[in-house]
Order: sequence, then structure tokens, then C-alpha cells
Amino acid sequence: MSERTKRSVGVLGAPFSKGQARGGVEEGPIYIRRAGLIEKLEELEYDVRDYGDLHFPELACDEPFQNVKNPRTVGQATEKVANAVSEVTRSGRVCLTLGGDHSLAVGTITGHAKVHPDLCVVWVDAHADINTPLTSPSGNLHGQPVSFLIRELQTKVPAIPGFSWVQPSLSAKDIVYIGLRDVDPGEHYILKTLGIKSYSMSDVDRLTINKVMEETIEYLVGKKKRPIHLSFDIDGLDPSVAPATGTPVAGGLTYREGMYITEQLYNTGLLSAVDMMEVNPSRGETEREAKLTVNTSIDMILSCFGKAREGFHASSMHVPDLI
Repeated sequence: MSERTKRSVGVLGAPFSKGQARGGVEEGPIYIRRAGLIEKLEELEYDVRDYGDLHFPELACDEPFQNVKNPRTVGQATEKVANAVSEVTRSGRVCLTLGGDHSLAVGTITGHAKVHPDLCVVWVDAHADINTPLTSPSGNLHGQPVSFLIRELQTKVPAIPGFSWVQPSLSAKDIVYIGLRDVDPGEHYILKTLGIKSYSMSDVDRLTINKVMEETIEYLVGKKKRPIHLSFDIDGLDPSVAPATGTPVAGGLTYREGMYITEQLYNTGLLSAVDMMEVNPSRGETEREAKLTVNTSIDMILSCFGKAREGFHASSMHVPDLI
């Protein structure tokens, strides 16, 4: 990341929930902002521009396509997100998108790729989100975004109403998953067949998060420095630290492992876009659970932008002359 872009960030709110069945995830952006995200980014000495929330109009008639639910609504929303992300990215700012459900990643990654076609993706999630419309058990599009983005899968993705605008922007070798522990059989087949690099929680336990990140960064940017897009589903973390989300899965990444992932990506100097998805305050059983999840998401975001756990920001630290 150049000096010109290193210190500036553009924040986009994407209050959208139609990629899945559970309401409340559209409230993620407002809760995250109310908890002080913008001010905390400014404390890290970033030039922050908050672009506000995108508006997603309701479509009066959006019949399922086969078993795919809300296809036109999701397609229209992701196109709007793509246009907004590309605008922020072209301005030279790191684009931070606050979701909303993870179907929006079709838009965030496509929009980012319009400006940086050589990008790569780190996808932190309990789920692979790579079902095609033909393999998806639920038909919910938040479980399918990656299938629209991978070039090698396009012969397996039918022409879905609302998605004619999407051009696949990734090859199978351009993405790494971290934190997987709830993968459908069709997704498992796709990951293995295409040789997509992924780290399940068993892999994280076996290798340690240090080795996982070392391998991930070497694999994606070791030979060719290129922009990194982090798409972070809050359910990648264990429900003990992020319970307020639509599809929590026990046995996830610890708070410390999440922080280590984001710290290491920041340290590459190549992080160009960040998604924080699936924060759903209404899914917390108590107000404390909702607040815990929101605060955890903010901590992960701030770590992406250089906030060190030692309590200082390296670029602004003044070291007195002690000798």
C-alpha cells in the first residue's frame, strides 16, 4: 500500500438481509457505527470518509429461481455495492464495507476487482459460501457468493435473474479460506476438485494460526505483491466471542486468532479492502451478547488498520531519546 493510500479509509454501510432468512443483520452497520468505529479509526490517524449507508429498495415481485431465494433483490443489491466499492477504491482509499449478509461479497469483490483486477482474497468464515445454485441445500444466496466469483465454476452456475452483470473476477488459486468447520458436501467437492486452499479449524489447531498465516501470505502474495481483499464473516469466530450472528458454529477461531489474522494482513501493507459481514445484533440472546459481538467486530476492523494489541499505534508512536 502506498503512502498516499495507507492513511485513508472509506466506510460503506450495506444494511442488507435478503441473502438469508433471518432479519436483523441489516442493523449491523448502524450498531457498529454507534459503538464508535469512525472515531476509533480517526484516533489511529486515518483520514476517514464515511459514505453512509447504501439504500436497497424492495422489489415487489421476486420469485425464486429454482430453489434460489430473492435472486433479483440480491443481484440488484450486489451490483449497487460493486459500484460503490469501485468508486471508493478508485479514490485511493481502503474500502471498508459493513454488512449486511455475506451475499454482498459478490459486490464487494467484483467492485474491488474493477480497480485492481489482480487482487487476491482471504475469506474468514465458518462456511465456505461456495455452493452453486445447483448444490445449495437452502437456496440462500449468502451461502453462494464465491461460486459467482470463481472463473472455473462458471459452467456450473446457471443464468440467474439479477446476476447478468457479474463477471467472475477470481481464479481458484486467488482465494484462501480460514476457519472452516461447517461445509456442505457439494462445497467440499468443489474445494477439492478445484484445489482451493483452505484451512479448517482442524488445520488451525494442527498448524497454529502463526503457520496458517505464514502459509496464506506466502501463497497469495509471496511471489507477486498484489492487493488483498479480506472478507470477514463474524461467524468465523467462536460464538463465545461473537454470538450475535445468524449461523453460529461452535469451535471457531478464538479472539486472539482473529486478531492475529488481521494483524498479519495489515503488516503486509497490501490490504486494500475489508468486509465485516453477518453481525446481527438481534440474534444475541441478551444485550450483552449483541454488544460483545459488535465490539469484537470493531476490534477486528481496527486491527486491520494497524491498532496493535500492545496499546499503541506504531506509526504514531513517539520514542523519546533515552540514551
